[in-house]
Amino acid sequence: MDGGVVLVTGASSGIGEATALELVGRGFIVYGVARRLDRMAGLAAHGVHTFEMDVTDDASITSGVERILREQGRIDVLVNNAGYGSYGALEDVPIEEARRQFEVNVFGLARLTQLVLPHMRAQRSGRIVNVSSIGGKFYEPLGAWYHATKFAVEGLSDSLRLELQPHGVHVVVIEPGAIRTEWGAIAAESALAMSGGTAYGRQAKRLAEVYDVADRPGVGASPRVVAAVIAKAATARRPRTRYAVPFGAKGILFLRRILTDRAFDWVILRAYGMN
Repeated sequence: MDGGVVLVTGASSGIGEATALELVGRGFIVYGVARRLDRMAGLAAHGVHTFEMDVTDDASITSGVERILREQGRIDVLVNNAGYGSYGALEDVPIEEARRQFEVNVFGLARLTQLVLPHMRAQRSGRIVNVSSIGGKFYEPLGAWYHATKFAVEGLSDSLRLELQPHGVHVVVIEPGAIRTEWGAIAAESALAMSGGTAYGRQAKRLAEVYDVADRPGVGASPRVVAAVIAKAATARRPRTRYAVPFGAKGILFLRRILTDRAFDWVILRAYGMN
């Protein structure tokens, strides 16, 4: 599929930005989209087509897909990367914020997928690459709403994979672990803002400390590591259904598979210094 047309959401930073650069470097025609066009000037300088898109705005994503089809006549790969982590105790997080997180992380992903699928089915080829998280397989205190969205992405992707199997369209899930992006700081800030002054304040402070460490060089992996895996998913003749990255992510998922819920609870609470 080298040289195909790719749409990458959430391309203004982190994994999305690295993915757009990786794929344009491999000869793809890449469209990188995000809410803030000004933050994608570097992508444009490398040959990525950039424009503003808000995945929670149906008119925005509909016109964006129509633009790509008008200019290129096809979309071969959709990388659903846009998403964020809003943390805080379930008791403290307003339902409006919970709904927004689902709008960005799940419904925006699903709506974009709806819009590109008729064209992929017509050409009997395509890739839907959904950036989930190892957080779609396990859980953390104060992360109920974020993990709920990623569990949803996992289940949505599995069902979609079976639906599209007769139509030549592959569905791949990417499950990043600790990656050095803005995500950790946003999650920590929201946990402190929502729960730092409540009954869950101690947990919020410990969570923020752990995420601060994860963002340090040598701890969290570079977004380029994830971008390389996404490129593999986009180009492999028969891609795997899931890719966990980096190596440490595989270790966490292995523990989740072999441990009982109570044992894994203990591991998580100990890792966050909350037991």
